[in-house]
This record gives sequence, structure tokens and C-alpha cells, in this order.
Amino acid sequence: MASSAAVAGVLSAHDRQILTAVNTGASSLSFVGSGFIVLCYVLFKELRKFSFKLVFYLALSDMLCSFFSIVGDPAKGFFCYAQGYSTHFFCVASFLWTTTIAFTLHRTVVRHKADVEELEAIFHLYVWGTSLVMTVIRSFGNDHRHFGIWCWTQTGRTGKAVHFVTFYTPLWGAILYNGLTYFQVIRMLNNATRMAVGISDRLYVPDARDNMKSLNRWGYYPLILIGSWAFGTINLIHDFIEPGHKIFWLSFLDVGMAALMGLFNSIAYGLNSSVRRAICERMDMFLPERVCRWLPNNFKYRNQQQENELVSLKIEDK
Repeated sequence: MASSAAVAGVLSAHDRQILTAVNTGASSLSFVGSGFIVLCYVLFKELRKFSFKLVFYLALSDMLCSFFSIVGDPAKGFFCYAQGYSTHFFCVASFLWTTTIAFTLHRTVVRHKADVEELEAIFHLYVWGTSLVMTVIRSFGNDHRHFGIWCWTQTGRTGKAVHFVTFYTPLWGAILYNGLTYFQVIRMLNNATRMAVGISDRLYVPDARDNMKSLNRWGYYPLILIGSWAFGTINLIHDFIEPGHKIFWLSFLDVGMAALMGLFNSIAYGLNSSVRRAICERMDMFLPERVCRWLPNNFKYRNQQQENELVSLKIEDK
């Protein structure tokens, strides 16, 4: 995990075994959740719109980050370092992809630009390039040691400082950018809704309010990164100030919440109405009618509201 620097230290063997189990279990959940979104994108052609393509890249990064976290410490030497580099690279890529999603929404909704699809190559250069640079820089000042499942930990103050600069600084930059961006998007849509309520007939008002109810959920997206990495940030700062004193419960929350980031992203970004609708359509096609009859009405795509979610904000092909 990218948070391993702050949790290895002087913890007992029993504590490290517990953290190993927590990391493996939580990372497995994230691997399954993000892998499910990747599978949906591959199987369902109707989801292959530009907006959901960004969600696919996010899920792919989460899946690979979780995979290398599950692998743990395969061996000392080259394979261990490769695992450490890979985990850091894909974790950074994950939260950087969330900024491209926020940028796309802002450019489409606030600035009314229709050129976001042309920026895909720039997005790839930005995400993968920045992740690579941060990963390479992180190797400076490291004292490579092995603590249970963690291949790559920084035990010196210089290594911990480099870790903070190469991971937590861009992470909190992404959180700040996402928060400001979603605030602007939601504020503009709220203003548009109030104008629509004022000038349109009353039949339009419920639809506008339903749309705003789903759009307001975007304001919670930055909370995923905050919830996933707040304990890791606190733990690293505490470890930097008092390197000889470890707090087990803080390390527990650090490892567990960070490993669940992929699961949180897959639920928030991936399981939108379009994905659920695509799944339900296949269920109606392949499941016997008597089985479908037992499904809740609100689970069937015919009775679902057409939510105004991320995947619906796409640029139509000209």
C-alpha cells in the first residue's frame, strides 16, 4: 500500500499479521468492485461513451492498485521493488483519473465546451506521466526494507518526507480541485433549475428537482478520497513527528480505508443508472421469466427513473 511507510515501523509481529489480513481483505473487495466495472465496460457496448471511458480507466487503475496490494511481498529484490513501484503508480493514477472526470463535467456543464473527447490523449499523458514521475521521485531517499506484506517502506525522515511530497501532496491537491470543481458544477445546475422553475410550466418542475437530487450526489465524490486517505495522512504525519511511537488503531484505519478506495470508487462512479439498466436488460434476456417476477420492481430497468448521472453527460458524435 502507498500508506505502508507509516504503519510498518515498530509494530509487533501480531499487529502486522492483523494489518496484513485487513489489507488483503479490503484490497480484495476493491479488486472485485473495480473489476466488475471493468467487465461491464468490456461487455456492454452501450456504456462505451467518453464519460464512462474515464470511469473505466479509474476502475482499471483501482483494480491494478488492489491487485499489487494483495500480492504483497512476493520476494526480496527486484520483484519486491516492482510490486512497490506498481502499487504507488496505480494508486496515484487512480485519484488523478478522478480529476479528469471532474474536469470533464466542469468543461461540459459550466463552460459549455464540446471538445472534451479531443482531450483524451492529454488526459492519458497527464495521468500516466504524473504517476510515473511521482513514482520515480519516490525512490529518492528510500531505505528499502521489508515489513511483512510491505515491500517498500520509508524508515528514514528523508524517505517519509519524499513519500509525503510524491503521494499525499498531489492527493490533497486532487481533493481540493475536485471539491471546488463539483461545487461550481452543482451551483450552476442549481441556478439553472431555479430559472427553469421560474419560467417553465409546472410539469417541468418535478423533473428538474429529480435531476438535481441525483446531481447533488456529486458533491460527495471528493469525500471518497478524504475518507480513504485522511487516516493515512494523519498516520504519516504522526510517524514523522514521533517515529518510535506507533498507534495500532490509527494504522488499522489507515490500511483498511486506503485499501477500500477502489470499492468506494466503483460504487460511486461506476454503479450508475446506465450500468444498472444494462445489467437488468441482460437479466431480462437470459433469466427465466418466473425468476424475474421475483425481482423488486425498483430493480427493473423499466421502472427506473432516468437519472441525470455522469454517463449521461456525454458529447454526442457529430
